[in-house]
Amino acid sequence: MNIRTASPADAAAVAAIYDPIVRDTTISFETEVPGEAEMRARIEKTLGSLPWLVAEDAAGALCGYAYASRHRERAAYQWSVDVSVYVRKDLRGQGVGRRLYGRLLPLLADLGYCQVFAGIALPNAGSVRLHEALGFEAIGVYRNVGFKHGAWRDVGWWQRQLGAPTVPATPAAFKA
Repeated sequence: MNIRTASPADAAAVAAIYDPIVRDTTISFETEVPGEAEMRARIEKTLGSLPWLVAEDAAGALCGYAYASRHRERAAYQWSVDVSVYVRKDLRGQGVGRRLYGRLLPLLADLGYCQVFAGIALPNAGSVRLHEALGFEAIGVYRNVGFKHGAWRDVGWWQRQLGAPTVPATPAAFKA
């Protein structure tokens, strides 16, 4: 499996992984399928400052992707990021997410980020297992925070420390 930085050319394959998650599950709280053009715009915007990685198999087909986003807008949060990982349905539970995070988390640490957060729509045992296996700790639950597929849904939050919480330098921008 090859892990590399995403490019706008990956948008169709990224949308093919994500669109059914939006349409058919409560894993994502989006309610409208974003499609290729929107995914291209998201990749381009993210790569301006943070990493977006893709995993591809030996034939070059995308297996999954992971990216970071700002945790909050206020300046005091600048050392914290949120992370997301999505894996093609037929490959879940086979280590794709672990490999993506195995590359993404050290990149974030090298850029100067200290804390990483992951919001997981509940229930999602596979995602919880992945994050906890990688050292994330459960820190709380937003109860009944989203309404999708006819019911109120909870979101659990997990956190992992990347670097020592000392007086840090401003995080560097990701260079694709």
